[in-house]
Amino acid sequence: MTAPALFDLAGTRAVVTGANTGIGQGIALALATAGAAVIGVGRSSMDDTAARIAEAGGRFEAVQADLSAPMAAAGVIDAVWAEHGPIDVLVNNAGIIRRADAVDFTEADWDAVMDLNLKSVFFAAQALARRALSDGRPAKIINIASMLSFQGGIRVASYTASKSGVAGLTKLLACEWAGRGINVNAIAPGYVETNNTEALRKDQERSSDILKRIPAGRWARPDDMGGAAVFLASRASDYIHGITLPVDGGWLAR
Repeated sequence: MTAPALFDLAGTRAVVTGANTGIGQGIALALATAGAAVIGVGRSSMDDTAARIAEAGGRFEAVQADLSAPMAAAGVIDAVWAEHGPIDVLVNNAGIIRRADAVDFTEADWDAVMDLNLKSVFFAAQALARRALSDGRPAKIINIASMLSFQGGIRVASYTASKSGVAGLTKLLACEWAGRGINVNAIAPGYVETNNTEALRKDQERSSDILKRIPAGRWARPDDMGGAAVFLASRASDYIHGITLPVDGGWLAR
C-alpha cells in the first residue's frame, strides 16, 4: 500500500461535533479534503464550514443539535447512523470552558463543562461502538483532549478535570475495544487561536508568557490539528490505540 493510500479517507463517513468554528472546523475541513463525507454536529450555524469544504471540493452536511444535554450526543449518533448510514469516524470535539478562581467556582459551571466535555464524549463513543460492534464494522474514535490533560492550569477547574478525564477515558475505551476493531485515540491541542482562548490572547502578559514557552514561536491555528486527525482517522493508524497525541508546537518538550 502506497503512503497516500494509507491516508485516503474516500468512502468513509465522519462525524465531527462542534464543527462550526475553531478546531472542529479545521478538522472537518481536513477530513473532507482527505475524502471523507463529513457530518458536522452542533447548535450553531455551520454555514462557514460548509462553504469552506465545498470550496475545497469536499462533502459536508450539518446536523443541528444541542449537545449540552449529555445524552443528546448518543441520540445524534443513532439518528445519523439511521439516516445517513454507518459512521466510520467520530471526532468528539465539542467543548466549553468556564474560568474562575477555584475558591469561587460554582457547581453550575462545574456541571456544564463536565457534562459536555466528558459525559457527552463517553456516551457518543458508546453509541457509536454499540452500532459498530453489532454490525461487525471497524471504527475510529478521536477525542479532543488538551494540554490540561497533562498539566493543571489555573482558574479552569472543571475544564482541567474534564480534559484529564478525556485522556483517561481514551485509554479505557482503547483497552476494551482495540481487539474488536475500534481505535480510540485523542489529540491534545496546544494553545490554539479559538474562541475558547480569546480571553487568554487578550491578556497581553499571559499571552506573551505562553508564546515565550512555545518552541514553534506561534499559537496554533485550527488547521494545525487537521493532519493529526486525518492520521488517526486513516488506515495509517490501525495499530495505534489509546494514545493522546500532543499537537502543541513543542510546548510539552520545553
